[in-house]
Amino acid sequence: MQIDITALWALVATIVAFALLATLKRKFKVGFGVRTLIATGLGIVIGVAFGQGFSYYAIFGTIYANVISALVVPLLLFSIISSVTNLADLVHLKGIGVKSVVFLVLNTLTATLLTLAIALPLGVGTGFSLDGVTYEAKEVPTVTDTIVGLFPQNLAAAWTSNAVVPIIVFAIIVALAYNRLASERQDGEKVDVRPFKAFIDAGNKVLGETVSRVVGFTPYAVVALIGRAVGRADVTQLVPLLGVLAVAYVVLAIQFFGVESAFVAWVGHLSPVRFLKGMAPAAVTAFTTQSSIGTLPVTIRSLTQNLGVDEDVASFTAGLGANLGMPGCAGMWPTLVAVFAINALGIPFTPVQYGFLVLLTLVVSIGTVGVPGTATITATALLAALGLPVETIALVAPISSIVDMGRTATNVLGAAEASLIVAAGEGLVDRSVYDGEDSFGLKNTSQASAA
Repeated sequence: MQIDITALWALVATIVAFALLATLKRKFKVGFGVRTLIATGLGIVIGVAFGQGFSYYAIFGTIYANVISALVVPLLLFSIISSVTNLADLVHLKGIGVKSVVFLVLNTLTATLLTLAIALPLGVGTGFSLDGVTYEAKEVPTVTDTIVGLFPQNLAAAWTSNAVVPIIVFAIIVALAYNRLASERQDGEKVDVRPFKAFIDAGNKVLGETVSRVVGFTPYAVVALIGRAVGRADVTQLVPLLGVLAVAYVVLAIQFFGVESAFVAWVGHLSPVRFLKGMAPAAVTAFTTQSSIGTLPVTIRSLTQNLGVDEDVASFTAGLGANLGMPGCAGMWPTLVAVFAINALGIPFTPVQYGFLVLLTLVVSIGTVGVPGTATITATALLAALGLPVETIALVAPISSIVDMGRTATNVLGAAEASLIVAAGEGLVDRSVYDGEDSFGLKNTSQASAA
C-alpha cells in the first residue's frame, strides 16, 4: 500500500485543527456558531496548503454527511406523523399546507427575478463560444411521471434517492388514518390507538436528541468538507468563469441576506437578524455538505430550538422545502445558465420571452420535486423548454460545484424562512425563545457532545 505523504501531512494538520476546536469549546467555552466559522477558515487554509491531498482527512466529512443523511427518513417519518396527529384539525392542516407551498414557490420567483435583474445588465455569457462543447442532457421526467412520483411506492427506494415528498405523503396518510381511528367508535367504544401515538412521539424525541448529538460534530466536519472543496478546485478551469461565479454569489447573497430576511421582517413581523443567527448552524451545514436533504435534521432543530418554531410546522414545511421552492437550485441557477446561453449565442430575447422564462422556472421547480440532482435537472428542463442548447450546462460545469455550496445554503434558509412565516401566521412561534439572547447555534448541541 502506497502512502501519500502530502495527504498524511494534511491529515495531521486536520487533527491539529480538531484539537484546537475542542480546546475552544472545553476550555474557552466558545459557542457552536463561532467554532463553525473558525472551522470554515481552518478548512480553507488546509485546502489551499495541501491541495489535492485530501484523500485521508476527507473521510471525516464524508462520514458526517452520511450519518446526517441516514437520519433524514426516520426523522421525517416520525416528526411528520407526530405533527399531523398533533394538529388533528384537517382544516388547520390544509391552511398550513397551502401557505407553505405559496411561500416556498415565492422564494423561487424572487430568486429568478433577482437573477434576471443582475445578470442581464452585466451581459453574463457575452463573448463565450459554445463551439465544440458536448454534453449529454439529463433526462427530464414527464408530467405524468412527476405526478406519480409524488406518491409513495417503495419507501426504501425513496430513502436511497432522497425523494422526500413521497415520504411526507406516506407519513400524512398514516397520520390521517390514526386521527380517524382515534375519533371513531367501534361497538360503542373508542379504538385504543394510544400506544401507537406514544411510540411515535417517543421515537420523535429520541431522533431529535440523536440529531442534536450528531450536529455537535459539525465544526469538525466543516474543516474536512471545506478543505476538500477548496483542494479539488481547478483554478485553470475557474478563471474564465470567475465573473459568472461572482454574479451567482452576488445573487445568492442578496437572496440569502436580503430577500429572505425581508420576508421574515415584513410578513412574519420578526427580527431578521435573530432569524439569521438562529439558522446559522443549518446554513453552514448546508454550505459544507451541499445537501438540502442531508441538512434537514439540522434545519428542523435550528427552527425549533433556536427560533421557537412549533415542531409540527417546522417538520412539515421544512421537509416540504427540501424538494420544493428551492431559490438557489430552481430559481437562480437555471435562470443564470439560460441568460448565459442567450448572451453567448447572441439571441434576441423579448420581454415576453423573459416573462415566459420566469413562468417556466416556477413550473420546472414544481415539476422536478423529488428528483435527485435538482440544479442540473431544472437547468436542463428550462434550456430545453426555451429551445436553448443544453450544452451550456457543460460550459459552466467547472463552477457548478462551488456555486452549489451557496445554492444549498440559500435553499435551506428559504425553507426555514417559509416555516417561520407560516408558524408566525398561525401563532405557533414561541416569542420567548425567538427573542432570547443565547448565542447563535443549536442550544442543546453545544452541550450535547463532549467531542
